Amino acid sequence: MGIVVNLDEVMAKRKISLGELSSKVNVTPANMSILKTGKAKAIRFSTLEAICKALNCQPGDILEYENEENTDNK
Repeated sequence: MGIVVNLDEVMAKRKISLGELSSKVNVTPANMSILKTGKAKAIRFSTLEAICKALNCQPGDILEYENEENTDNK
């Protein structure tokens, strides 16, 4: 699995919609959806910084590393 994106969980805790976050971060809703669903291949640090600022969180709240060896045993 590698990098897991927990953006949807942080958004739910902050009670912010995809459209609202997209507007605050200045990213299209389509691109924000790709990031939220974990389908993005990369993220710019400037975008990550803007998301963290908008959600008042740390990068580690949004992104998590999951060892692929551990996921095979689930």
